[in-house]
Amino acid sequence: MPNFDYRGRNDRGELVRGTVEGSDSGAVADQLLNSGVSPLDITIAKGPAVSIGDEWRTRLMRERVKLEDLMLFSRQAYTLLKAGVPILRAFSGLQESATNAGLAAVLQDIRISLDAGRELHAAMRRHPRVFSPFYVSMIRVGEMTGGLEQVFLLLFNHLEFEKEIKGRVSQALNYPAFVVVVMGVALVIVNLFVIPAFAKLFAGFKTELPLMTRILLELSNFMVNNWVGMLAGTVGGVLAFAFYIRSSTGRYVWDRFKLRIPIAGKIVLKATLARFSRSLSLALSGGVPMVQSLAVVVQTVDNAYISQRIEQMLAGVERGESVHRTAVIAGVFTPVVLQMIAVGEESGDLKDLLSEVADMYQKEIEYDLKNLSGQIEPVLVIFLGILVLILALGVFLPIWDLGRVATGGTG
Repeated sequence: MPNFDYRGRNDRGELVRGTVEGSDSGAVADQLLNSGVSPLDITIAKGPAVSIGDEWRTRLMRERVKLEDLMLFSRQAYTLLKAGVPILRAFSGLQESATNAGLAAVLQDIRISLDAGRELHAAMRRHPRVFSPFYVSMIRVGEMTGGLEQVFLLLFNHLEFEKEIKGRVSQALNYPAFVVVVMGVALVIVNLFVIPAFAKLFAGFKTELPLMTRILLELSNFMVNNWVGMLAGTVGGVLAFAFYIRSSTGRYVWDRFKLRIPIAGKIVLKATLARFSRSLSLALSGGVPMVQSLAVVVQTVDNAYISQRIEQMLAGVERGESVHRTAVIAGVFTPVVLQMIAVGEESGDLKDLLSEVADMYQKEIEYDLKNLSGQIEPVLVIFLGILVLILALGVFLPIWDLGRVATGGTG
């Protein structure tokens, strides 16, 4: 997005100048108004010409900021601010101690923005790939309430929870995916190399081959003669699928399908709802109103299907409906969770009960993961047994028939 030079007056009537990144002048004006600056003049910034090649080279060489880096930054920022270190000096120290070059560059830009008079949340908004809308919104709440150091601690705990949930979900899905891939590779190897070797032996038989053997031979011949086209089709299919799930419709369909995968789907659903509950609890704890909290939390849920349901909840709350009623209509929460939301809304302690909901989901995820192997292994064993049985019958039935004929002939 382009940069815009602006001139305006702050809440005290003082003339301020600076540079803001935005899609157009209207978006920049909205951003300035939200930060308490009344814009007087907004023009496109004229900076040094940078070639496209240099820009791409800079992006490729810059190290990506990982979740662990952001966690460490949040924890260190909390420690420094709690100790009374001024924010400019704190960010200077964080930049010098950053082990990630990409994060160091981001912190340097934030320092420059702070020196220019911008608020911290406005400076962080310039780096959406590092700081999510939820992160920026919480920082803004901290600046408005004067509890910025406490917000950094809450964000650290939130990121730690995110890391744990993502790790557990990956652990749940990696094992069955690995087994399926290995079985697929083994099946390809058998059809391309093993069965053709037996086909030469079967060619000398003077009797009709069993049906299973003929099917295996035809499948093997097809793969041997068309493996280039099949490989190209597979690669094309994978690329087409990747592009499809990047579209809004494709992502919605895929995210909804993931929730319906046997065994693993319920783990993905619980992890998503745990992330939603924790994020909403954190936003409410920071003093963000319910409508704004739901609007921000929608962007933290990494599932398009669940996000749409939360947007429906947001629309209902905006119409004046209760959170419990909108949660019931959403149709993704369990009865126990709905009951806890109802109690929390009636007692005015919704943020604490949502935190308990997240803890409950996390414990259920841990329990499901412990039993995951026991649930998946029988299915995989049965599938593998059927596959081995088909291959064995197809390969060894003709040999067995030949041996029986030979034994009968000598008798």
